[in-house]
Amino acid sequence: MKKIYFIITILIILLTSVKSEAQFLKKVFKFSTFYTAINGNTSLSDQNIYSINTGILEDDIIKTPFDYNFSLGIRKIARFGHENRANTFYDGTESSYGDAANIGKVKGFEFLFEGDIRRQEGISYIDQHHFLRYVANQWLVKIEYLEDGFADVKYFEASQRYRYKIGKKLSLNIGLDQRISEPYGYNPLEDWVLSNGNLHYTYLAIEEGYSFDINTGEYFNPDGEVVATSPEVWNAVVVPKVLSDYVEKKKNEIPVQWDYAIVAGFDFYHYTKDFWFHSWGNIMPYHYDAGGQYSYHNFNDGLQWIDYSCGLIFGYKINKNLGTFIEGKYNKYWNREWYDFKFGINYIIF
Repeated sequence: MKKIYFIITILIILLTSVKSEAQFLKKVFKFSTFYTAINGNTSLSDQNIYSINTGILEDDIIKTPFDYNFSLGIRKIARFGHENRANTFYDGTESSYGDAANIGKVKGFEFLFEGDIRRQEGISYIDQHHFLRYVANQWLVKIEYLEDGFADVKYFEASQRYRYKIGKKLSLNIGLDQRISEPYGYNPLEDWVLSNGNLHYTYLAIEEGYSFDINTGEYFNPDGEVVATSPEVWNAVVVPKVLSDYVEKKKNEIPVQWDYAIVAGFDFYHYTKDFWFHSWGNIMPYHYDAGGQYSYHNFNDGLQWIDYSCGLIFGYKINKNLGTFIEGKYNKYWNREWYDFKFGINYIIF
């Protein structure tokens, strides 16, 4: 009998635990949206490259495959008053500038996990943006991972900040920031630069396994496959890939770098149906030098540098017919810049 009571007790505890975890997960993911989508469109048209080899006209065609975007994500971020969900479904092409703000529309826990596999103008890359954010009255914590393949920037960042509210619209924050990234500032191609400033890419390609047949005029990759039949195609198509692959390989050989900094920021949010102004910013004026051969301090001559980011969303309905808006964000980390913006005027004809 005691064994039965013991088993029943264990089952009750397990069921209670499962129920408790289920309730916790339900609370965490309540109002969140999971989405996946595939988008595609035509890219650049085929390009003809003409060359003369041993007196014979040759016509090479550079084909650019179609563009596509495969998105997969889940988000739980309260929309600001100026953000409208125009589509019935998320299709992965949405761009919400307000996601980059330090403070969300509501206090508490919010998150975003989104990955995109893209091909644009024949170049394939991956975009990722993930973050966990918790905002309280007097503090905030954010953990973020960003990979922008088109801008060629990738890093992991965490910050812990004290928050000071000034009225209902403005808040200031200050704290510590930690980042993990590749060795920005390091250029593997510097060893291949000639005294006249040109790049000795031919020897670099040979070292990487490429070859050239002087009799046929063909260029081969390390697997022995023909990748070009003329110098024009070799220089325009193959060489950029050789350099890109080499830089990526050399950077991957180096361990990730840590950056510790002091960060300060602000958030301002005002909204009415006819006028809204949402702005935020962050600045890192001091970075701790942890040493190391590939520390960014070494590539910056041992000096301090300033990293910063900012965003602005502005909208004004001048009258019932006319309205204007400005939206954008700007980032500068390790002297690398990436940004996007839009500006427009709307006039409704009755």
